[in-house]
Amino acid sequence: MHSAPTLPLAQPRSVVVGHLLGAAVGYGVLAAAGISAWAAAVAAGVTLALMMAARTPHSPACATAVVIVLQTPAPARFVPLLLGATVLLVLTEYAASRIRRTAPRYPAYWW
Repeated sequence: MHSAPTLPLAQPRSVVVGHLLGAAVGYGVLAAAGISAWAAAVAAGVTLALMMAARTPHSPACATAVVIVLQTPAPARFVPLLLGATVLLVLTEYAASRIRRTAPRYPAYWW
């Protein structure tokens, strides 16, 4: 986000929705296939495909699915923390782009 604030990958919709899609896919694959490297790879691929279909590309969100499959965090704790972290990330970049006068404005669009 900081290095390329105008790319679609960095926009708030992609960051927040992408990670939430990754979490949903990760928990779904974990329930269906269990813990394995193959299941993690499938979760990453399905997450990427869903993000492309939803027009919310954010490649780091694929890692969210992988982490869920391999580490099995409790959803009641992980999902609120993930949502809070993504919103905080977006707001921090927004504030930073307003403080630095020469910085490109972030975001290019909100939704």
